[in-house]
Amino acid sequence: MASNPLNSSNGDDTPKDPLTEMLQNLMGGKGMENFDPAELAKAAGLPNDPNLLAQMFSQVQAMMSAPSEGPVNWQLAHDNARRVAASSSDPSVTAQQSREVDEALRLAELWLGPVTDLPATGLIGHAWSRAEWVEATLGTWKRLTEPVANSIANALSSAMTEQMPEEMKSMMGGASSMLQNMGGAIFGMQLGQAIGALSADVVSSTDIGVPLADLEMALLPANVAAFGEGLSLPENDIRLFLAVREAAHARLFVQVPWLRGHLLGAIEAYARGIHIDTSRIEELARDLDPGNPEGIQEALSQGVFMPQRTPAQEQALEKLETALALVEGWVDELTAAATEKLLPSAGALRETVRRRRATGGPAEHAFASLVGLELRPRRLRDAATLWATLKEERGIEGRDAIWHHPDLLPTAEDLDDPKGFSGRRKLAEASDSEVDDALEKLLSGGFDAAPEDRSGAEGQGGAEGQDQGGTAKDDGDGGRPEEGRDGQPKG
Repeated sequence: MASNPLNSSNGDDTPKDPLTEMLQNLMGGKGMENFDPAELAKAAGLPNDPNLLAQMFSQVQAMMSAPSEGPVNWQLAHDNARRVAASSSDPSVTAQQSREVDEALRLAELWLGPVTDLPATGLIGHAWSRAEWVEATLGTWKRLTEPVANSIANALSSAMTEQMPEEMKSMMGGASSMLQNMGGAIFGMQLGQAIGALSADVVSSTDIGVPLADLEMALLPANVAAFGEGLSLPENDIRLFLAVREAAHARLFVQVPWLRGHLLGAIEAYARGIHIDTSRIEELARDLDPGNPEGIQEALSQGVFMPQRTPAQEQALEKLETALALVEGWVDELTAAATEKLLPSAGALRETVRRRRATGGPAEHAFASLVGLELRPRRLRDAATLWATLKEERGIEGRDAIWHHPDLLPTAEDLDDPKGFSGRRKLAEASDSEVDDALEKLLSGGFDAAPEDRSGAEGQGGAEGQDQGGTAKDDGDGGRPEEGRDGQPKG
């Protein structure tokens, strides 16, 4: 019997499709004399450490035969993030550092009391190493990136299915799940790389404007020290200023419980509309030289896989950027109010943090290229101006009352014209009040009396006189005169 050219034997009479065998050989290193894991790692932006690469590829090989649990291999992301975090100096937090951070956060809570109407949280402050930051925040990173990863995976799967010739589909065989696993492993490694790099930049649990660790308040002493390098400012002042920012973030997210879900929901709304521009992928494949890892790395860093935004995504992105700006602007304004008379360096530190948050660091750019989303408050200064204006007009209590409900939040239009916010809000509130009054009148039957009221107004010239002058009243039965017991009209 003739053999099927699409199915070769692996020596034990078990047919195996060529694509499966090729991928297994690739990840196992069998029969691939020209395959260099170091070059592949270099193209993906991974560290060129032989021991690390051997361990990573061993993990990937083991996962190739395991069933896929989703578009991202989170175990691989976790392990790689921990390795990257530890690749630079990441000493354990000392007892003195823990004490300094605890004292700074306690003092920050006291300083915030007079400048906000939101009560203190009662949270205990922590001092984290970079590895501890990874452990505490990975759950939120999963929620932030999984919608994007799902959308990208679904789009790529659809594109491959639509463009693949029919004869090619028959060759896939058991390799389809292997391809999915490989994609999840690669995305997991890259995501871990980005999270590990961020662990060396962030100074607190809320440094990127999103509460990565729910109901936590923490500083990273090693990164706080790195932040202060070159500023020529007292280390204690820097720690206190960053502690006030962290305590203000924590107070806002704890006392406004809907806000965390509001921000994460905006990210998920953005992710739902992601699609892949396959023409850009095909163009990349045609133009890139596989022997030039630097070229591949440069193309990936430029976001070649970043999807084109739809109008719905643009709206979701505007909503997210506005919310991030409002959070950062409020924290910026409160931190300035709490520290301006207590820290001589508060003004300089405020400007340094503003510029840092507006531009973002290399790690933030890497993360944005990977998931197609930047978590930066582009309009931080506009938002800070808005909150300062509201404090002048309404006081501290009136300003902070804006956080009572998401429908009360300022919009992008309000960031364009902060001083006009109160006027526009009064018009909206007046309109809502009129609707409420009309609804209450309708429910109480007030509209039923309107015709009688109008006739009463007209009766001043004759109707009321007719009633008193002997003309029969309308008693509700067609205007007939009142009848006596015998059926005859009275009188």
